[in-house]
Amino acid sequence: MLGTSLREAAAAFRLGQLTPTELCQKCLSLIKETSFLNAYVTVTEEVALKQAAEADKRFKQDKPLGMLDGIPIAIKDNFSTKNIETTCASKMLKGYIPPYNATVVQRLLDQGAVLMGKTNLDEFAMGSGSTDSIFGPVKNPWSYSKQYNEKRKDFCPGGDENSDWMITGGSSGGSAASVSAGTCYVALGSDTGGSTRNPASHCGLVGLKPTYGLVSRHGLIPLVNSMDVPGILARCVDDAATVLGVIAGHDPQDSTTIQDHFQPFTVPDEIDVTKLCVGIPKEYHAPGLSSEILYLWSKAADLLENAGAKVVEVSMPHTRYSIVCYHVLCTAEVASNMARFDGLEYGHRADVKDSTEAMYSATRREGFNDVVRGRILSGNFFLLKQNYERYFLKAQKVRRLIADDFVNVFKSGVDVLLTPTTLGDAAPYLEFIREDNRTRSAQEDIFTQCANMAGVPAITIPAGLSTQGLPLGLQFIGQAFCEQQLLSVAKWFEKQTNFSPLAFHKNHEDGHIAKRQSKSSSSL
Repeated sequence: MLGTSLREAAAAFRLGQLTPTELCQKCLSLIKETSFLNAYVTVTEEVALKQAAEADKRFKQDKPLGMLDGIPIAIKDNFSTKNIETTCASKMLKGYIPPYNATVVQRLLDQGAVLMGKTNLDEFAMGSGSTDSIFGPVKNPWSYSKQYNEKRKDFCPGGDENSDWMITGGSSGGSAASVSAGTCYVALGSDTGGSTRNPASHCGLVGLKPTYGLVSRHGLIPLVNSMDVPGILARCVDDAATVLGVIAGHDPQDSTTIQDHFQPFTVPDEIDVTKLCVGIPKEYHAPGLSSEILYLWSKAADLLENAGAKVVEVSMPHTRYSIVCYHVLCTAEVASNMARFDGLEYGHRADVKDSTEAMYSATRREGFNDVVRGRILSGNFFLLKQNYERYFLKAQKVRRLIADDFVNVFKSGVDVLLTPTTLGDAAPYLEFIREDNRTRSAQEDIFTQCANMAGVPAITIPAGLSTQGLPLGLQFIGQAFCEQQLLSVAKWFEKQTNFSPLAFHKNHEDGHIAKRQSKSSSSL
């Protein structure tokens, strides 16, 4: 792939060094070579080549639609795509072909983006490993990197190369793998409790969750309406900002979007961090936090302080209740949203003719996996008349207190918060699946779901490599609708770490995909 950023690709198009069709063909070839990653559930080859050909014509006429014209992208398979199967990685929606595009998808296509395909995920985006999909789990591209495999020989001599691979994180693992493997430049994910930032951290990418209401949810098949946000996975902050500028803003189809006009912005190359106040929440020193993440977190704080920023410890006292509160509210809304899948109007229908109720029951038993059914049962339990005030109403009150923690911290003069994104690096698949989905989600979402409940923007940035040679990320959380400030701080940090995304190359000697990394991609 030419260059690592979409801006470099766009510049190559303008200079005639590369055509959109040539780049599209390279990406399609790479998708086939890396199909073992299981990143895509649908590859839209014909659509992509047609869109690339149209972009070729515009560049020949010197009339590109914008920065995204001719740029390969991927879309998580819980966003509706017109005339393209959208499954949510579930048997319940297998064969479902939407008659319309999600707003964010349409806005990207209107700017000339080339759709390479739909990406894999945990069923209905319920998970944090991208392991619970009817299409099978997604493999982390870093499992096939030179640095990981060299370290693996030291940590696990004689390990089975076919089974000893790492998870991508989730639930947007397919989108993360597609960008990390170089098969597209940016991808859309969804973020309900960290589902964009978690896999971005594990795959060495930038993962942005915008402010709730800044980006339309129309066409995103809902999980938790009050927390769902379309997320962006990219190789650098500038690319994330470019995509945000295209997809953000009011949408008449989504009443929760902002009414004010959104003005796209360019992230400055230089930022004066001496005017910045960075908060370090003491409650984020959570049990299970790896020493490597703790070291990078401390190192990043020192880096900011040495550059002139004011770094202060802050308290967010209700953080310790957040993961329990999140799961009560999440399952309650899941139970409500999943009620629409009854086998009558679209999706899977069981071949049961005894009665309508029997057909409903069989359809949902066959269509949903154990994880989805479990969350539906939990949510309905919390919503029972005798439990409503005890669980659901109380969780709503706690959510307000959590949101107030953010308001109070930002009112005190703090501009952004610096936290870990995950407890550690990506887990091996066989180790990850030993524990149930509920336990794993509680562990993986611990640092990320607070931002969803408060509705504030957050971004994860690659900060270095673990001793195993796997990516580690740190998270910045900003004030609502202050994406420009958040992305500016993130870009400054990105430049300090100098973490280089990896590009696949074919190792013809042993016939497997290896990876390439520049000497600059070391830890802080």
